[in-house]
Amino acid sequence: HVQLVESGGGSVQAGGSLRLSCEYDLFNLGRSCLAWFRQAPEKEREGVASFDTGDPSGGRTYYGNSGKGRFTISRDNAKNSVYLQMNALQPEDTAMYYCAARKVVAGQTCAAVRASLYNYWGQGTQVTVS
Repeated sequence: HVQLVESGGGSVQAGGSLRLSCEYDLFNLGRSCLAWFRQAPEKEREGVASFDTGDPSGGRTYYGNSGKGRFTISRDNAKNSVYLQMNALQPEDTAMYYCAARKVVAGQTCAAVRASLYNYWGQGTQVTVS
C-alpha cells in the first residue's frame, strides 16, 4: 500500500530556513502527483506545491499560493523522496505540513494543488516559526 513519511519539521526563528523530507512508497499507484500541504490550527488545509512523477521533462512542478516565491519542491528518485525547501520563514508559515499523493488520471495534470483531490496522506511534521 502507499506509504508517505514526513520528517524535518521543527522550530525556527523568523527569516530562517527548513527542508522537509517525505520518503514515499507509491506501491503500484503508477504515475502520480506528489504534493506538500499545510494546515494551521482552525484553518483549512492548503496546497503548497506538487509535481508529476511521470512528466517526461523530469518532474514539472506546481505551486499553490502559499508556496510561491519562498518554497521549492524537489525530488530524489534514488531515495524515493520528495523535499520542500522553505526559506525566509515567517510566523504565518507555522503549521502542520503534510506529504500527499494521488494517481494521475488520464487527461489530468498535477496543477490543482487541492487537498480534496488527494487520497494518500502522511502523518505530518510540525513547523513552528517564532
